[in-house]
Amino acid sequence: MELNNVVEQLKVTIQPEHIKINEPLKKYTYTKTGGNADIYITPTSDNEVQHVLRVAKQNNLPVTFLGNGSNIIIRDGGIRGIVISLLGLTKIEVNHDTIIAGSGAAIIEVSRTARDYHLTGLEFACGIPGSVGGAVYMNAGAYGGEVKDVIVNAKVINHEGEMMMLTKEKLALDYRTSIIQQEQYVVLEATFKLKKGDLSTIQSQMDVLTERRETKQPLEYPSCGSVFRRPPGYFAGKLIQDAGLQGHIIGGVQVSEKHAGFIVNINNGTATDYELMIAHIQKTVFESSGIELEPEVRVIGEPLEQ
Repeated sequence: MELNNVVEQLKVTIQPEHIKINEPLKKYTYTKTGGNADIYITPTSDNEVQHVLRVAKQNNLPVTFLGNGSNIIIRDGGIRGIVISLLGLTKIEVNHDTIIAGSGAAIIEVSRTARDYHLTGLEFACGIPGSVGGAVYMNAGAYGGEVKDVIVNAKVINHEGEMMMLTKEKLALDYRTSIIQQEQYVVLEATFKLKKGDLSTIQSQMDVLTERRETKQPLEYPSCGSVFRRPPGYFAGKLIQDAGLQGHIIGGVQVSEKHAGFIVNINNGTATDYELMIAHIQKTVFESSGIELEPEVRVIGEPLEQ
């Protein structure tokens, strides 16, 4: 692949400083792992995203979209083709009791904006480290709330560059899933409808949730957040703990001693370490409980060539 030719085509619309070649992706993941992207682009508008997709199609290049890298593991061999970072789409607009937010905006920032405008409904998101796009993609939730409770619609794009607006119903949001995943759409923007509330009550609720998160989660180490989906009737962390895996180490990663549902990077761990640990946890938990743990974290990219 002649990268320079592709870059020149991209520069027709994209600012040169927003295009990087052979870019280390571990700079953009919460686990601090991952190989390089052939081309890494940060568009700042929907039109720029469409242009990148057109160039990719003309050059027969695969495209991978990234949010803020909080619930993802990128393999050590990196990602071929073009990686589109959505972190340039960060607008947050408030209109009465409605908030429109770009895909790359942090869902935490959206919850804080809601608070500042005395709007209630997004308090649950005050500690979720993902982007708006990622939150809609997996119907993110915490402490009894989830995206589907407050979303009105989402503007999405497919890999052909076609944009469409999906209503809440068409998004088919359920526990950690959505039509976005099933159809491989990409969120560009989401609209949330909230209710007027009391500022002190909203702030108090956010303070309580923030304290619970800081007390129970291993925020002092890099991690990809909660690794496994919650099995019906069980808690993944408790199953892992009961299997005797809390504190277990493979390479540079460890099953957190603070919360067994997290795998933390304690000593320059790699994506390969993470994959080996996930497989080991699944095998051990199944042997001890008969329950199959399903990863919530996405694993993408190429394995490292030996």
